[in-house]
Parts: sequence; structure tokens; C-alpha cells
Amino acid sequence: MLKIEHIHVMNLENAIRGARNPMNSWEKSDSYYNEKGEYILGSNDFSLAVRLCRAGTDHRKYLRQVFVSMDISAPLYWWKEFDTYKIGTTANSTSTMHKIHSKPFEISDFSTDHLAEEAKLVFCHLMEELEALRLKFLETNDKNYWYSIIQLLPSGYNQMRTVTLNYENLINIYNARKNHKLMEWHVFCDYVRELPYSEDLITWEKRAE
Repeated sequence: MLKIEHIHVMNLENAIRGARNPMNSWEKSDSYYNEKGEYILGSNDFSLAVRLCRAGTDHRKYLRQVFVSMDISAPLYWWKEFDTYKIGTTANSTSTMHKIHSKPFEISDFSTDHLAEEAKLVFCHLMEELEALRLKFLETNDKNYWYSIIQLLPSGYNQMRTVTLNYENLINIYNARKNHKLMEWHVFCDYVRELPYSEDLITWEKRAE
């Protein structure tokens, strides 16, 4: 299971202005804000953005200034892979350490959509054990019970993080993960394809480097 909410794309206007700095071509800029407050690339700016994008990482530095913020809810096993992308990304997560004991365990707290039938029985038993440990910790405040929860917690436990990254990050992530065997990456890539100008600036094929 993977869900993304509260997606915001920021700073496209300033990034495009900066892309024109090397040639002092600001007078050719023709982008504008529509009635919804969305920044729309004019034909001149769009053409420049695509050309620089195709020319390789040294030329498309402006994409590092197009920021994206989103709330991602995903299982811990997915976050372990996402955490390989450290450069240019920032994330603030809900706290497993501080809040794992604050509410009863529920099936919806975990990604279980690909569990085999026999695995579901194991999972249900583990859920019961985790809840029993949680109640014992609340009753006794014995840290050993809390440690037991943390160390037994399945990697399918869902965590929400507010993530900030940029279009250059997304080029690398999309191309590295679009054919991954984890379905969560396919869902993530589906969201990436819906971002403004993604088809021309992020997900295009045969990248020049």
C-alpha cells in the first residue's frame, strides 16, 4: 500500500527565470499565471526547459530548483528503499519511537494486501501479541515491553512522512524504480506522471547525460 496526498509543486517561475540567466534571455520569457494561480509555461519557456532537460544534468540545473512537497504513507519496507535517495530530499515522519503505543493496533496500520492466506494467520497472531505488549507497557511503563513492540514490529507497518524533493530527484527515482518488482514503486511513479510537465521534464525516455 502506498498513498500520496497534499502534493504541491513550487518555485517553477523562479527556476525558469534562473534557466535564462546564462544567456541573459529574460525578455523572451512568456510564461504566466492562469486564473487558478497555476504557473503556465509559455511556448518559449517550455521549449527552453525541454532543450536544457535533454542536454543532461549539467544543463538542467534549474530542475533542482523546482520543488515538490508531498505526504507519503507507505510501509517501512518501502521507506528503506526510498531512504537511498538522500541528496536533495528532506522528510519529517510520524514517530514510531514516541507514538507506537498511543493507540490500539489495527489491520489498517499495516500493508497486508499481498499476504498469502497462511501468512495472514501469522500476521493476525502477531497483531494480538503486539496489542498485548502495548497494554502491558501502558500498565507497567516497563520499557522492555516497549522494546519488544519496536523489535517485533513488521516491516509492513505504514508510516507517513512529509517529503520535499525536486524534479531532478524525481528523474533519477522514476527511471531507477519504474520497473521495480515492488508495486508501491509503480504507484509512486503513477503519481510522478501526474505532476506538471512531467511527461517532458521527468518521465521522458532516452535521457542525454
